[in-house]
Amino acid sequence: MSENHSDLPLRRKPVQERSAKRVERMLDAGAELLAEVGYDGLTTTLVAKRAGVAVGSLYQFFPDKRAIVQALTRRNLDRFVAAVGERLRGVDHQSWWEVVDALLDIYLHMHREVPGFSQVHFGDAVDVQLLDEQRTNNDVLTDAFADLVAGHVDLPREQLGLPISIAVEAADSLLKFAFRTDPNGDEQVVAETKSLIKTYLASRFGD
Repeated sequence: MSENHSDLPLRRKPVQERSAKRVERMLDAGAELLAEVGYDGLTTTLVAKRAGVAVGSLYQFFPDKRAIVQALTRRNLDRFVAAVGERLRGVDHQSWWEVVDALLDIYLHMHREVPGFSQVHFGDAVDVQLLDEQRTNNDVLTDAFADLVAGHVDLPREQLGLPISIAVEAADSLLKFAFRTDPNGDEQVVAETKSLIKTYLASRFGD
């Protein structure tokens, strides 16, 4: 199934379904190659060859490898937000325990299972402003998480930003530590991260 590419930072938006599927193949190829050779080893020629398209066809949508990884990272973020939103809809009582568990469990799953995700995460390994030229990647994450949380706390949307931003920055640092300690994510560090973030957010927003 082809995805909606309207929000992806493409040079040209695919109009026909065939073009949309070709873009998906390019992104999938980029993800596989990131996992194999890393960002430094990635080239547009390698991506085109893996995707089974001409380099000229790739350049219609992506001017360089950074643009490929930018679109791939945005796609990963969209999938992450959709997965968290779906999980939270299935929870009757949405306390911070469930919210934080959903966020971190899905992040850990993507880190372990999604090709290329562990190499770039949400973009910081390439550029701290990969997702948006005007904001840091973590600021983009903060806004996405605030939108997810807004319907589940009795606070105005504008009051969510700073506490969620602090939680994002703390979780980002601690999860990097968890994966430095263990390639699969040190379970004890992950558990401590969950406890810290849950306690902090509960202290700001209530149980």
